[in-house]
Amino acid sequence: MSYENWKNKAQGFQTVDVRHIQGSFFEGLRKRAEALEVGEGLHIIQTFEPHPLYAVMEGLGYEHHTEQRSEAEFHVWFCRVEKKEGDSSAPFKPLALLNYPMIDEKLGQIAVDFWETTWQSEKRVLPYETRLLLSLTNAVGAGRMRQAARELVKAYIHGVESAALDDVFELLAWNQGIGFFSSEIGPSALFQAYKLIKNGEKQGKSREDVCSALREKFGEKNPEMQVLN
Repeated sequence: MSYENWKNKAQGFQTVDVRHIQGSFFEGLRKRAEALEVGEGLHIIQTFEPHPLYAVMEGLGYEHHTEQRSEAEFHVWFCRVEKKEGDSSAPFKPLALLNYPMIDEKLGQIAVDFWETTWQSEKRVLPYETRLLLSLTNAVGAGRMRQAARELVKAYIHGVESAALDDVFELLAWNQGIGFFSSEIGPSALFQAYKLIKNGEKQGKSREDVCSALREKFGEKNPEMQVLN
C-alpha cells in the first residue's frame, strides 16, 4: 500500500502537535499508535523531520507521508495498514534524538541531520556492522557503557559473528588495560550481553534464539539500556 491509497483518509487523522511539548512525548504517542485500528492514523507536527519515529511506527504496521511546510515545520501522516506488535528485528532506534528539541528546536534538527548523515547516508564506505563495532569501542573509550552495550546487541543481531566480538574484547583489554577491563567492563551490561551470546552458542542455541534473548534482556525495557523515560 502507498500514500495514494489512504491519502483521502489522512484529513481525518487525529493531529498531535509536539512542537512545544515539554518533556518526552514518545511514550504517549506510542500508546495512541498501538490503540488504533487498521485504516486509522495520526498526523504529527514537529519542528524537524522525525526520522526516529519512522522505524518505530513501521514496526507497529504504519506507513507514513511527510511534507515540509517551512524550515521548522514538518507534517507527517501515519496510517496503520496492518497490526503489528512492534518490530523486534532492529532494536535501539535513535529515540534519544527526541530529547534535543526540549533544549532547542534548531539543535533538534541538527542532531537528526547529524544522525542521518552518520548512519543513513549512502556516502558511507565502511559496512554498517563495522561502524557499529567502531562505535562500540569508541563508546567504551569514552566511558559510555550503555551505548557500547546497545551497539554490541545491534551488531550481533545484524550478523556480526561472536568470533569478531572476541577480537573486539581482546583489543579492549589491550587498549584499556587489565585493571579497567576487570573493574569497569567485566561487570557492565556490555560484557553481560557478550556472555549471553557466548554461553548461548556454547549451549547449542540457534542464532535466532540468542538474538531473541538479547532483545528480551537488553532491550528498551531494561533501565540500564533505555534512553527515554
